[in-house]
Amino acid sequence: MKKLYVFLLVAILALAGCQSKDKKENAAGSKKELKKVTVVLDWTPNTNHTGLYVAKEKGYFKEQGLDVDIIQPGETGADQLVASGKADFGVSYQEGITQARVQGVPLVSIAAIIQHNTSGFASPIAKNIKSPKDFEGKTYGGWGSPVEKAVIDSLMKTENADVKKVDIINAGDADYFTMVKKDVDFAWIYYGWTGIEAELRGEKLNMMYLTDYSKKLDYYTPVLATNEKMIQNDPETVKAFVKAASQGYQYAIKNPDKAADILIKAAPDLDKKLVKKSQEWLADKYQDDAKQWGEQKLEVWENYANWMSDNKLLEGKFDAKKAFTNEFLPQ
Repeated sequence: MKKLYVFLLVAILALAGCQSKDKKENAAGSKKELKKVTVVLDWTPNTNHTGLYVAKEKGYFKEQGLDVDIIQPGETGADQLVASGKADFGVSYQEGITQARVQGVPLVSIAAIIQHNTSGFASPIAKNIKSPKDFEGKTYGGWGSPVEKAVIDSLMKTENADVKKVDIINAGDADYFTMVKKDVDFAWIYYGWTGIEAELRGEKLNMMYLTDYSKKLDYYTPVLATNEKMIQNDPETVKAFVKAASQGYQYAIKNPDKAADILIKAAPDLDKKLVKKSQEWLADKYQDDAKQWGEQKLEVWENYANWMSDNKLLEGKFDAKKAFTNEFLPQ
């Protein structure tokens, strides 16, 4: 009887040991089950990207079974990496996706990071550029895209002004503050970053938002994008990524100060005051008047494509319905 008892005790202990080992192996296995995905930024980290860093830091991606690597673009931009499948997701723009799709590049926008276009033309207040008509006789510094001249022309036409009287130069990678200290009178900026930086520097601006002059220029910039192959072959991963990103941006909307801290932790070289103030400014702009963060409207995609066509910037047929989707946004 005693031998039987000892045998049973040994068996029970062995079984418990096996179960403990199984639990450890399962736990290790669950860690391995996280799917590795990459998301490429459009530029260096800034408050347009905060929701992604929040989703990573707060574990929202992990909760969705994802191990997300947030990387900065090198010589190859985010759109090219995503279109070729070398990255799963990227930060893109409606204007870039529109042009890409008419050329057969299979990019798809899966969420609007900011609901309305917050960009426009900025100039030092001393330049006295208060309306598009004041662009005449002035120098614009840009990056050499034909879109720039077309946008300037669109705004100037609202006041019967002549774009031919504007000196448009390619300023390369020079930032706004460097340009306007030299020969440039005005430049195209995102107020949420460069405009806020000007405030902190005490440099007053005259700012003309594109949306104040044309509804067609109220496009989504920036957006989160992927490619058609990813959507077709792995929709669950796309859904998981968008859900976690949505949680990240919703957190940034409700907690701009804490969200700013998370971005600063991830990118410590950033100016802390700029991040804090920019985050506060952007908090109510991410979702704005949309029913939920990330939502996109067909009308917005069609409006901008029509504007591009009107300005001879779009060669080929554009199907707006295939350029974006809301199907992966959380229900």
